[in-house]
Amino acid sequence: MSVKPDAASNLYYGGQAVMEGVMIRGPRHMAIAVRAPDGTIVRKGEALTGVYTGWPRRVPILRGMVVLYETLALGVRALTWSSQVALGQEEEEVSSTQLAVMLGVMLLLVAVIFFAGPVLLTSWLGRVIGNDYAEVIAEGLLRLAMLVGYIWLIGRMKDVRRVFAYHGAEHRTIHAYEHGRALTPANIREYPNAHPRCGTAFLLTVMVISLAVFVLLGTPPIWLRIVERIVLIPIIAALAYEVLRLAQRFEDNAVFSLLYRPNIWLQSLTTRDPDDAQIEVAVAALEHVVALEAGAAVVGRDAAG
Repeated sequence: MSVKPDAASNLYYGGQAVMEGVMIRGPRHMAIAVRAPDGTIVRKGEALTGVYTGWPRRVPILRGMVVLYETLALGVRALTWSSQVALGQEEEEVSSTQLAVMLGVMLLLVAVIFFAGPVLLTSWLGRVIGNDYAEVIAEGLLRLAMLVGYIWLIGRMKDVRRVFAYHGAEHRTIHAYEHGRALTPANIREYPNAHPRCGTAFLLTVMVISLAVFVLLGTPPIWLRIVERIVLIPIIAALAYEVLRLAQRFEDNAVFSLLYRPNIWLQSLTTRDPDDAQIEVAVAALEHVVALEAGAAVVGRDAAG
């Protein structure tokens, strides 16, 4: 199918790269397209209900927490399904129990490594420097460095580089769609890998806001500091989401554009230039979700290209 250019003025789409494919989410539907071992493109779409589309998504602050859960939940499901297709395995749905366990483990690792970890690693600085606030600032800078270092490190892995190339394909395809262009590889290649609504920007904004919030909270005992860091993760994520919405609303403003530049820079680490086959997969995902939103779902398997 072809995507009508005027559709771009009505709806926003976002997504993420998965194993040998792309997941794209619309207002009420999600679609995944994955390159199977035989070269065909396998697509899957579904309607989103409940927390994914309900009233909490329209309430400031609360919507940021919903988006955090949604990003993790849909991401885990999409990654699980894509890996099954990419490896030629039997497709199985992730149960609610499995999803809860995976999300719990993921959040625990993030809390321990990126939030509690920097507190423990910098807890000695206050005594040495004689300034407890310098300790909190060092903690925040270490947390930020850990994020960037982690992204840089995994980006050197061959399999991850392919995922990052699909990430670039997703961004470029959405760029072309939003500009009303025909979704051909030649048109899509005219656009950059970076996109202002990327989840990478969300991660960086979380780290910056956490630094500001934790400085304001002062320097309580270490045990209380660790509890604060973990308990406040959803609140900080919600604040980060509101900041990003504000930045996107005033994206043409010189000040906001300057503040947003580090987010675009960080995407140079999380994206790679895609090839035409990867762009084809991203187009299949976008066309499928657009069709679902329009009530004309595309089903089946595309021929190898």
